[in-house]
Amino acid sequence: MLVLVENHLSPRTAAFFDLDKTVIAKSSTLAFSRPFYQGGLINRRAVLRTAYAQFVYLLGGADHDQMEGMRKYLSELCRGWNVQQVREIVAETLHDLIDPIIYDEAASLIEEHHLAGRDVVIVSASGAEVVEPIGEMLGADHVVATRMAVEDGRYTGRIDHYVYGPAKAEAIARLAESEGYDLERSFAYSDSVTDVPMLEAVGHPYAVNPDRGLRREAVSREWPVLTFSRPVRLHQRVPSLAIPTGPALALAAVGAAAATAGLVWYATRRRRTA
Repeated sequence: MLVLVENHLSPRTAAFFDLDKTVIAKSSTLAFSRPFYQGGLINRRAVLRTAYAQFVYLLGGADHDQMEGMRKYLSELCRGWNVQQVREIVAETLHDLIDPIIYDEAASLIEEHHLAGRDVVIVSASGAEVVEPIGEMLGADHVVATRMAVEDGRYTGRIDHYVYGPAKAEAIARLAESEGYDLERSFAYSDSVTDVPMLEAVGHPYAVNPDRGLRREAVSREWPVLTFSRPVRLHQRVPSLAIPTGPALALAAVGAAAATAGLVWYATRRRRTA
């Protein structure tokens, strides 16, 4: 897919990515059920229930009612959990659980948008304690995720901010205002019909591995449909496609400019010699 380089005199733009089944091949929250069990946070019955929920989710996606049911179940499940323990479990198991299920196509798109001068933003209904480390691993510039209420270092079972459905579009609009993004020239990617408001918020929406509802919407609205099917570990990808961010990207740009200047100088000298 062609991603045009930004003109830095123009307003800033961004690429907004849903996480589950768009960037990674599974539900990010449900993926941690086994280490949560090993850490004593959930029992065997909960492990089996989350495994079944993962199967249903992968088989056909989840509609609004299913997502609401999953939200209530997970918020009740984590009531009383120690927040620091959750963060430590995620940090210790992140690369073993998430790295192997990152779509190669998604990682390439993230790189292309960065090289084009766009910010990359992960927007997910999953909890921030899970999504933020994944976003950092992917080199995202910002992460917008659900935040659970916390008292005395433990989850209360309430949700302070649920990033789902129209709330995703609202969060994108707030971030665009604070960062100066031109949403009409920005991009968004998702697999779920519940993310139609998020896709409508930008000028370049893409349906990725869409569920039935989103596929119908994409066809009727003539939105491009992408198929991601190659999960791969980041370090096993082609080295030249490693995600350059921050100083690394600046150094790469300087190096490329220097190399180009050198080639021009060499070619000019050869012509003069000839």
